[in-house]
Amino acid sequence: MTAIKDSNIVKIAVEMEDQLPQLIEFNQKQPLASIIQELSNGWGLSEAEQYALQFSEKNNKNYITEKNRNEVKNGSVLRLTHSPLKTVADILQILNSHTTEDKTESLDKLSVLSADNTFALEFINKQGLTLVINMIGSGKYKGKMLAYLLISFVELMDHGIVSWDILEVPFISTVASYVNNFPVQQDGKVIQASLSILENILVNSTGKYAVVEKEVAFPNLESHLQSTNPIIQQNSLALINAFLSKAQDVTKRRAIADQLCSTQVRSSILSNVIQASGQVGTEMAHQLYVFQTYYLGLLEPRMRTKMDPQDQDAHDKIKELRRIAFDTEGTSGADSFARKQLGVFAKDYKKLGFKCDINPALDFTETPPGMLALDCMIYFARNQTENYTKVVLENSCRADEHECPFGRTSVELVRLLCDLLHIGESPSEQGHTFYPLFFTHDHPFEEFFSICIVLLNKTWKEMRATIEDFGKVFSVVREQITRALASQPSALDKFRAKLFFLTYSEITNLWQQERTSREEWESHARPIVELKEMITPDILDLIKQQRHGFLVEGTRFTKYSQRGQRIKDKFWYVRLSPSHKVFHYGDCDEKMTPTFEQLPNKLAVIDIKALVTGKECPHMKDARGRKTTHQLAFSLTLDSVEVQSLDFVAPDEQVFDYWTDGINALLGNKMVSKETENDLETLLSMDIKLRLLDAEGIDIPEDPPAVPADPPNYDFCCNIK
Repeated sequence: MTAIKDSNIVKIAVEMEDQLPQLIEFNQKQPLASIIQELSNGWGLSEAEQYALQFSEKNNKNYITEKNRNEVKNGSVLRLTHSPLKTVADILQILNSHTTEDKTESLDKLSVLSADNTFALEFINKQGLTLVINMIGSGKYKGKMLAYLLISFVELMDHGIVSWDILEVPFISTVASYVNNFPVQQDGKVIQASLSILENILVNSTGKYAVVEKEVAFPNLESHLQSTNPIIQQNSLALINAFLSKAQDVTKRRAIADQLCSTQVRSSILSNVIQASGQVGTEMAHQLYVFQTYYLGLLEPRMRTKMDPQDQDAHDKIKELRRIAFDTEGTSGADSFARKQLGVFAKDYKKLGFKCDINPALDFTETPPGMLALDCMIYFARNQTENYTKVVLENSCRADEHECPFGRTSVELVRLLCDLLHIGESPSEQGHTFYPLFFTHDHPFEEFFSICIVLLNKTWKEMRATIEDFGKVFSVVREQITRALASQPSALDKFRAKLFFLTYSEITNLWQQERTSREEWESHARPIVELKEMITPDILDLIKQQRHGFLVEGTRFTKYSQRGQRIKDKFWYVRLSPSHKVFHYGDCDEKMTPTFEQLPNKLAVIDIKALVTGKECPHMKDARGRKTTHQLAFSLTLDSVEVQSLDFVAPDEQVFDYWTDGINALLGNKMVSKETENDLETLLSMDIKLRLLDAEGIDIPEDPPAVPADPPNYDFCCNIK
């Protein structure tokens, strides 16, 4: 009779230095202390309480505890090593001694073990963190020893056990000196860790902003952006973003931005980060997106400011718009005064397209776009005078019903651009879309507007629009700008060139193609509806297979803390086994696509209790004010007591939909995502199109023809002999 397999027992190997490995059966219900005692007996070790089990994978050196022991699966290879308590005591003893060689080796070990929460808690409880802070603050350590100290500090603080507020000014000053005196440093890891520490102080501490600002020499951050080390570049940009995000008020942010968003900084980012790297990594793309958001966000105060009737400068700008457009060089002051007396100025303002030609200032009282619209208009008039006068005078010569009102369209265009570029919004934790063209100019938004206002006037003419078509024109212009930006132009000239080909006719053709693709063969005819109902189960099965295939390929996820906070530079990879029975997962780096063998952790599908999404996820319940993150979150709740859930945050909506669809399919639930709806619609359309090829050219009636009534008799039948 076949013995019933106990699911609590897994077969593993255990290694130990200078010892032959042991193959054992690891019983999840047996106390860890008992298992370690048996292993110690097998190797003839005394004092088993001084030993602990540890994972041996390259990316996972964590100690095994009662909380994570369920991660031990069949075939796992563990290591028997000294316990955290013993290891902490040994490291502290060496660090308090005076042997440099021994200290370096221990600090190297500390920098690796500090990533483990169990070890970190023990080390901090034994005042180890205080010792590390004092060693760093002393300024006595250089080279590798200093690098290991700084890395250990970052890892220990990442656990959230100790507040960043404990750090004093001398420590911050010492760390800042490693950033400021970078030419002296030979180890890039010192700079990497120092930049990371300063960023975390800004983000996570209270009242330390002024200290860090005082200690950090901003020109050095630009120099670090020129480094050939991508991590130093990334950490430098992250520190710049931290300065911009934590500036207490608009005035302070503007003062900081004058230094951190200067031409030199943006040029360094463009040439050394965006252009030099060729392909920007996920984390760097996020930092570039955040920088762009804060940089363009400097326009928000003007966007929120209404025209002040007492603002003489603003009134002068409105007069300058009229003067540039209509006053020729030969117009004398007396003539100008006569024109004003005759009320010609009011007519000029009407030709300029202001809604209120008597008092154009009233056009800038709505926010957004507020005074930002006037800023963009005067910039266009001063810097592209030829294009400005051409736009204004062309419309002055058109029939009234076909003129494109420059003033009104400019205000609406600035509102549109602010909406497209999300000016005034806080950066999203999932955001990674940036546009290199905004790093190429000192006034990128105003230049962007200048290109788009010419486009708008051109599109207005192509559409032969009237004022009643105002909304239609802007829907086309929005599409033109959106499609041009989607091509990721590297410079403003390339953006302009892209718009040149996106004419009204081209947009119309693209819309028609997309509409045809979407609506072709779409019909409410009953025969087609019945055919769709017949083939829908097969299509859903095909979608299910694709989702399972996507899960088998796996996905790299950014790690999040239990409080829903994004952990920088921490990733993990999850794949479904080809048998669709087990999820394999584990830590990875940003560019790694691990094989199943490289993923140490396993989760049987049968152990999944349910799938939850959004704010109901365990790691999202404590998240506060984090934009959109909860919309991409999902969790697998488990029956396990030790680990109650496996928590995810998808990089985008498509990955979220694919994963939740695939998991629902595995659990026997219905796939309910938008991607499923879209795929079902697309595949149904294609399938029906293929099935009806033979009926091409035949009109399918809305309802099938009626079946005629039975004849009164069947005498018309004849027998054929």
